[in-house]
Amino acid sequence: MNRFQRFIDDYVRFPFYLLTHPVAGFDELKREKKGKFHVAMVFMFLLGVLNILSYQYAAFLVNDNNPANLNSLRILATIGFAVILLTVGNWSITTLFDGKGSFKEIFMVFCYAMFPMILIGFPNILLSYIFVLEETAFYHVLNAIGAFLTVFLAFMGLLVIHEYSLTRTILTVLATFVAIAVILFIGLLFFNIVQQIIALIVGLYNEITWRYF
Repeated sequence: MNRFQRFIDDYVRFPFYLLTHPVAGFDELKREKKGKFHVAMVFMFLLGVLNILSYQYAAFLVNDNNPANLNSLRILATIGFAVILLTVGNWSITTLFDGKGSFKEIFMVFCYAMFPMILIGFPNILLSYIFVLEETAFYHVLNAIGAFLTVFLAFMGLLVIHEYSLTRTILTVLATFVAIAVILFIGLLFFNIVQQIIALIVGLYNEITWRYF
């Protein structure tokens, strides 16, 4: 198999197979190692690029954003942080409930699940210049379809890699969001404590330099 064929298989055929056969596809991702970590990383990056292009270049009829406020690094960092947070949250819950998926597999599920949004999102930016005012609803409907398929793929992927039932998957997904809320709370608390310690050290330094130097 040459490089081009391998590229098509990794970035096109297998993601399409996941989209049309999610149970069999994610089972092959887990057991036959058909999922590639570098492909997952590229999909996550492409979703960031899609959000950047949508923010700046979508037609004015569907775009209320001010291009002057665009921060590309913040968008990329936000998507990366969200995926890592979802992965950590789900992994922390499923390890307590005998989930069979590893941290890497959970991460890959979330990244591969972005494929429908990427597949629909990039052409949709171009279509936004074709739609007239009465047709702009199609732009939002297409984006909603992409988001729905992404959520569906992520759910099915978690169900398959953890070898859970439908009910248990739903419960662990809900528990994942609770875990994320706890992680964010602890993170904010830690950040606040660090800020106070830094302020205390700076205050002591200023007091010492003012008194003795």
